[in-house]
Amino acid sequence: MTAVEVDRINVFMAVRRAQRPARRAALSLALPLIVFLAIAFVAPILYLLVTAVGNPETREVLPQTLRALESWDGISTLDEPVYAAFANDLKVAKDKSTAALLGKRLNYEISGMRSRVLAAARMVEKLDTGPYKEKFLELNKDWDSRETWEIIKRNGASFTPYYMLTALDLQQANGSIKRVQGDQAIFLDVLARTLFVAGLVTLFTLILGYPVAYVLTIAPKAIAGFMMLMVLLPLWTSLLVRTTAWVVLLQSDGIINDVLTALHLTSERLQLIFTRTGTVIAMTHIQLPFTILPIYSVMRSIPATQLRAARSLGAPPSSAFWRIYAPQTLPGVVAGCLMTFILSLGYYITPALVGGPRDQMVSNFISVYINRDLNWGLAAALGVVLLVVTLAIYLLFLRLVGADKIKLG
Repeated sequence: MTAVEVDRINVFMAVRRAQRPARRAALSLALPLIVFLAIAFVAPILYLLVTAVGNPETREVLPQTLRALESWDGISTLDEPVYAAFANDLKVAKDKSTAALLGKRLNYEISGMRSRVLAAARMVEKLDTGPYKEKFLELNKDWDSRETWEIIKRNGASFTPYYMLTALDLQQANGSIKRVQGDQAIFLDVLARTLFVAGLVTLFTLILGYPVAYVLTIAPKAIAGFMMLMVLLPLWTSLLVRTTAWVVLLQSDGIINDVLTALHLTSERLQLIFTRTGTVIAMTHIQLPFTILPIYSVMRSIPATQLRAARSLGAPPSSAFWRIYAPQTLPGVVAGCLMTFILSLGYYITPALVGGPRDQMVSNFISVYINRDLNWGLAAALGVVLLVVTLAIYLLFLRLVGADKIKLG
């Protein structure tokens, strides 16, 4: 190593040592934000991921039964020791009031399992000694079903693919993964509906918002200030209030139908409320500012002299606009569309109040499984699917457009 290289290394190390206090100060200033993000953002996502595959109920309630099932080959008939272990576990579960928890978990995979488990727990509470197998079969012949015990044994694992498979309309049967058939296959349709509605809303906000953003940049200050106030005004109002207002407007006896019939544009009143059309209209109105503002921010930075120069060189107005001006607005368009699309994927209140049963999106199903069915596992799995789709769309935008082309302001 030459003396010049040694001097360079020494200078580099000296500069790094000199920068340490500044770096520590910057870190100390950012530390509260980092802690807040870890608590409010990272931790919930990690909990969501764990809940989507967590499987504690059967393992906690039936420890003796699972040990007795370890040597079972899944084909032969179960003997008395398994039923005796099952009875002992149910006695403990009855004392601890955890039998209903086990029944609810197994009921996700076998219909009617909750009532069977509770009935068995009540039965074994009155029994002092065996044989238990005969008693279980007398209570319900399905306790001899191989499928029942296969599911119980499979649910002894710490983690389960059940929730994630269900969220993708898949099921595990006989050691293989199969597509759910019939009316049970709903979640992929719901996901496709969510993407479709979000795409429509993004398209309409772009069509409506792009001209508004352009007018904001060329209008006189007084008019532009008033228009900007109108753009920002919805953001000062609660989302619930705005959605409720659209419920009033879209009713069969609402203002929109009154105007359409008064102008003789329709011969009869239209069904706008509780439809997908109404949902898209309401969501488009709510999302317009999120599309307009990034586009306006980029348009404002484009010199107006460029269009005048293009026209002075002989370019028609439309050609000058689309070939010179519009390509420079792409970063704002991409940012606005990306923000609107991602926000639309998670909409809950507007589809719930304005849409019909066939217009509910993924977030509505997540709410139902959390608040009504108390099925946190499936709700978390749907959340994970939505999170993965959102990240995939974002990465696709970055891949096609580039991170340097996305500007929010």
